[in-house]
Amino acid sequence: MLTISERLYKAAQPVWKECHEHPFVKGIGDGSLTIEQFRFYLLQDYLYLYDYARVFALGIVKSKDPKVMQLLSKSVDNILNGEMKIHRSYMERLGITEDQVFQVKPSLKNVAYTNYMLAVSHAGGIAEVLVSILACSWSYAEIGQVLAQAPGAADHTFYGEWITGYASPEYHSSNQALVELTDKLLEGCSEETYQRMEDIFVMCSRFELDFWEMSWRLES
Repeated sequence: MLTISERLYKAAQPVWKECHEHPFVKGIGDGSLTIEQFRFYLLQDYLYLYDYARVFALGIVKSKDPKVMQLLSKSVDNILNGEMKIHRSYMERLGITEDQVFQVKPSLKNVAYTNYMLAVSHAGGIAEVLVSILACSWSYAEIGQVLAQAPGAADHTFYGEWITGYASPEYHSSNQALVELTDKLLEGCSEETYQRMEDIFVMCSRFELDFWEMSWRLES
């Protein structure tokens, strides 16, 4: 019998396959992505991560389990002081200051994605919070791992740092903790509850695909 996370993963596979095959993702892997496209993505993703951290913070507010609160608090720290280090490193290399980032307006698809996650999390409970963030965390972990396996990709002078960051044991450990917590909280849930979680997970996966497409086309 499949776990809840395995069912969610299976349901999202058609969308994730498109993510893996998207020219933006492939461009990071083979080094052909233009700096202009990556710069656009970097700025939008930096803004996205602040709202992403807020979703985790909502989980802390909604949880009554101290261990869950600690895990989510650690996740917020990992985003703001871990994952965003990759972005700040690239910003330094590209000559972008944090002040300049906040002069950038989030794109329409960026706003739609973060507003969806925040709305779902505000309206629901801790399970909705976890499922709404898991598509991003898990798909990035998988993309990083797949790209890192391509010959020379992890050693690329520019994109190698991005690839190794998301392929790192630390990032995978953090994601796996979220997967396991999702399974624990939703174990034995009703089919109606599962279907609601699947809808959220697949929708967020579609937003992830839209984010790659938006960045590829430089859509504001």
